[in-house]
Amino acid sequence: MTLPASPIDRDGPGHYFAGYGAKKTHGKGLKAVDFGGRYLFGAKRAEVWAALNDTRVLGAVIPGCQAIAWTSASTLDLSIKVSLGIVHPTFAGELVLSNVLPAQSYTLSGRGKGGLLGMAQAAADIALEDAPGGTMLTFAAAGHADGGIMRLGRQLIGNSAQKLIDGFFESIGTEMGVVVTALERE
Repeated sequence: MTLPASPIDRDGPGHYFAGYGAKKTHGKGLKAVDFGGRYLFGAKRAEVWAALNDTRVLGAVIPGCQAIAWTSASTLDLSIKVSLGIVHPTFAGELVLSNVLPAQSYTLSGRGKGGLLGMAQAAADIALEDAPGGTMLTFAAAGHADGGIMRLGRQLIGNSAQKLIDGFFESIGTEMGVVVTALERE
């Protein structure tokens, strides 16, 4: 399956993070971390789509979620407390859905501020397709963070993000009452 055009493409001049590239923190620009995965949900595509857009489900499965609410048809406000090794910043920000093809795919992008640690930004493409035994969800994301967060180490951030993502999709399955199997990345 081919994902729709994405703001994750950092090669073009109009990519999602272009507006933030000029911002410098402590003399350093934002640094990238890429992650993603494939997950087989034991449910129909419409059910998976509904769960991915249900703030009750999302609030229950996002680790450290303190608040999540739709503020428009394509925008969510979110506040989460994240564990990054020895520090636990709270990120508050906005998530925007774009390139929406109902029950098929969308791009989710957002940014949040984590107090003294600075800013984190991410964009993710999420695609659903029918598969034997249920629905295949494909997730590809790129995240950027500035100086304070990156001083904790790119590997720690990447590993934490991937573990959160795997747990996130498995927890959605639990909320739905279905099995979710993480598959090898292609």
